[in-house]
Amino acid sequence: MNVSEQLERTALENPTKHAYIFQEKGVSYQEFNGSVTKFAQSLSELGYGKGDHIALVSGNSPLFMIGLYGALRAGVTVIPINPTYTVDELSYILQNGDVKAVITLDLLMEKFEKMDQDLQVEHYFVGDTGSGIDTSHSSLSAKMKSFTKTVAEGSLDFDKPALNHDDVAVILYTSGTTGKPKGAMLTHQNIYSNATDVADYLDISSSDRVIATLPMFHVFCLTVALNAPIMNGGTVLIVPKFSPQDVFTVAAQQEATVFAGVPTMYNYLLQTGKDHVDTFRHIRLCVSGGSSMPVALLTAFEEQFNVRVSEGYGLSEASPVTAFNPLDRPRKAGSIGQNISNVENKIVDELGEEVPAGEVGELIVQGPNVMKGYYKMPEETAVTIKDGWLYTGDMARADDEGYFYIVDRKKDMILVGGYNVYPREVEEVLYEHPDISEVAVVGAPHPELGESVISFVVSSNPSLSEEAVIEYCRAHLAKYKTPARVEFMEELPKNTTGKILRKNLRDQVAQA
Repeated sequence: MNVSEQLERTALENPTKHAYIFQEKGVSYQEFNGSVTKFAQSLSELGYGKGDHIALVSGNSPLFMIGLYGALRAGVTVIPINPTYTVDELSYILQNGDVKAVITLDLLMEKFEKMDQDLQVEHYFVGDTGSGIDTSHSSLSAKMKSFTKTVAEGSLDFDKPALNHDDVAVILYTSGTTGKPKGAMLTHQNIYSNATDVADYLDISSSDRVIATLPMFHVFCLTVALNAPIMNGGTVLIVPKFSPQDVFTVAAQQEATVFAGVPTMYNYLLQTGKDHVDTFRHIRLCVSGGSSMPVALLTAFEEQFNVRVSEGYGLSEASPVTAFNPLDRPRKAGSIGQNISNVENKIVDELGEEVPAGEVGELIVQGPNVMKGYYKMPEETAVTIKDGWLYTGDMARADDEGYFYIVDRKKDMILVGGYNVYPREVEEVLYEHPDISEVAVVGAPHPELGESVISFVVSSNPSLSEEAVIEYCRAHLAKYKTPARVEFMEELPKNTTGKILRKNLRDQVAQA
């Protein structure tokens, strides 16, 4: 079984039930499943099948859902990508991921025009956003196909390819410590098992209406707010982009029962929601992930909205969820909860031996949700997966009741609004600047985003300004990776071997 097959089963059992609601328009499971089949058939007719990779570069929309499930039904591997990425960031993933086709929006075609000559893309399936953009004169017009027309012209008479449980369904690119993203290969079993296990653990049923305002290209939304409800016939309430007002409106109008978000979202909802307390009256559960939620925020949110917040843990390499606070037992504030169904978390020492309760060690994970490996990176895979266990790199401890607590994050990683930022990736960009000779990037506490990116720079040009450095980064990095502040130094602190002392820089930031 895989997620596409489960969608077919749900469509047969509940054909008139709403699969999703977008801009107040509900679409039934029968209609959604039909669009998925027709897109899959069109892809097959164009020659796409098992072994081919299609990038999905879009925000939250029916296009994303139909594109994802349609490509999976055709046996194609899907690579979801953040649409706000710069040309440099997109180009690397599209090339490294051996992408043959792209599903995207007319608003983004200008980016692809700048990089297409370096790619192996055969077709762009373009969604019309209603923005009035004329793409008929695009240099890529010969490769472009209307997404809507491609779906409409597809046939319901489609012989699905035989898919194995270990065939790669999705490749999620996650930032790497080397500065270049790594593609985590998630199989059909990985995706399906985590979706069904999360749905089971959180009691997501056909009566649930789940708000999907987290970005669908992000694995948190992909599993918890998209795949999990579809597995059990629930309804996905699509919110294109997070804003507190939009969430409150959708929650009230559509009688939402589940909300999934990162701590930053909860903070915004709390700060702006004093007049919207009643809008969450149908919400039975809020789930939080992406980064640790401050206990004070969790408590204040629960009190103000009279809802339960269940914090969990996951990572792209685990499809992503490994732990959640249980619904039938006490929720422990500050904890990521217990093992979800069929997944085991364990805390080990440097030798891989399990440590006693209360002791800190590295969190490792085992289960049907653990990735196949990193795409074209066997060495990195061997370091990360040992004897069937995924080594997360996160330091944690467990109590005697099996609740886990994250003590520290992967070394040097910065979490901005729930997104991982690795300093090396930002540093690589800054080192390309002709006037910068040395750079080190650290995180600084931020009241709304959790953390922000701070760069320390040594420059040979005394006239180089903070604004110029930030502007340079904006051209090469996504907004959340761009430094919020630049500090100029004559020399970076180093130890006797010449290694930059990041701790000294973090201490300097803390004292500022």
